[in-house]
Amino acid sequence: MDPFETSRARLFGLAYRMLGSRADAEDIVQEAYLRWHQADHSSIENPEAWLVTAATRLSIDRLRRLKTEREAYIGQWLPEPIAVTPVPPPDHHLELSEDLSVAFLTLLERLAPDERAAFLLHDVFDVGYGGIAAVLDRTEAACRQVVHRARERVRGDRKRFAASESAKADMLQRFMTAIDARDEAALLQLFAPDAVWTADGGGKAAAGLNPIFGADRIARLSIGLREKFWSNDRTMKIAAVNGETGLCIYDGDRLTAVMTIATDGDRIHAVYAVVNPDKLH
Repeated sequence: MDPFETSRARLFGLAYRMLGSRADAEDIVQEAYLRWHQADHSSIENPEAWLVTAATRLSIDRLRRLKTEREAYIGQWLPEPIAVTPVPPPDHHLELSEDLSVAFLTLLERLAPDERAAFLLHDVFDVGYGGIAAVLDRTEAACRQVVHRARERVRGDRKRFAASESAKADMLQRFMTAIDARDEAALLQLFAPDAVWTADGGGKAAAGLNPIFGADRIARLSIGLREKFWSNDRTMKIAAVNGETGLCIYDGDRLTAVMTIATDGDRIHAVYAVVNPDKLH
């Protein structure tokens, strides 16, 4: 098989985690494909390493160009969700898919492009420091420092929960039931007191410009959204989103929102809601 086809999924996974966008990731994979077929293969000892290097450098360049666009984005920016089927099994744990979760990808936005690349290559794709040094054109010692700093920034701000997929499905089912019943008291019990609701509307759909903090405010928001925007053909369905259990909301056949949560199995600590239609096409 063509080495490119063998590496295609790995290249897409790297580019998507770098950029948080399916379209941008697909563009990176296509550009890597063109460069591969224009290259002198006789001089390439390790095709996969060559392709990973090309995709990483392309992603770094794209991320730098996106900086101004991200800074001008209206409201909160969340990564474009991708569906992964089938729905994770009930005994599947968050740790197994956490490097694809919306929560994790959102944290990566705090890293500079080179930091993000080094961290992902090492901690997610198991590339050694020698390989990272070749990609970033730095010394191995420098790459160790970059990965260490990036890991500290990401891990330090990251709340880790060991909830299974069945626990997340149960939380989301309780959320749907409370919304249908307009039961604010049930929602208050469902969310942790310091829970955070982050919504991405991109200025094209109703969403708060800033995160909403606190169970009481989130409960009122949820009921308010139910009252203001609910339509007769609106449905909510448990679905796989970025490798974990999430919630998809439809108006008829049109997807209007995707939600994922962070939970310890007893309370919901964070909600990530993507309602920007450009990210739900």
